[in-house]
Amino acid sequence: MDSIKLFKKTTDIISTIFLYVLLLALVVGMAKTFLDIRFILFESLESGFNHMVTSVLTVFIVIDLFKAFVDYHENDRIKLTDITDATILIVLREIAVGLYAQKLGYEFVLSLATLLLVLGIMRVLAVKYSPVKTQESYISVPREEQPSKISLSAVFDKYGLTHENN
Repeated sequence: MDSIKLFKKTTDIISTIFLYVLLLALVVGMAKTFLDIRFILFESLESGFNHMVTSVLTVFIVIDLFKAFVDYHENDRIKLTDITDATILIVLREIAVGLYAQKLGYEFVLSLATLLLVLGIMRVLAVKYSPVKTQESYISVPREEQPSKISLSAVFDKYGLTHENN
């Protein structure tokens, strides 16, 4: 058996296992989020919202990681935008948890803000200089020009239709 085929088969099996694990984590995360409603009902509102925000943001992180693994499983490549999105969500989760717990110092908040700025710049650059977009820019495909705005009478005149003004 060829080593490249073996590598491909192994990575397919591992990514499939990760997809099932992430799907299980997503289901468990949703169940935990629904169970956290009891904190709002039976404990303080502040504590309940802390649990809810943490659970919901964690589920969003798992969804984003699930999306990245599905994309890898289908296309055999990891998109930088998916990874930066997941990392941004993780940082935002940490900020939200720290703010609700009121345990963040200004140094930590400043470092997370700097990290968010760098990740945001990286995300914008990854979209702007995407390999798919650069390949498309080399291919010139003629496009139909679309007028920005056309009046209704101009459309009727163009197609020889008559319209009546009431």
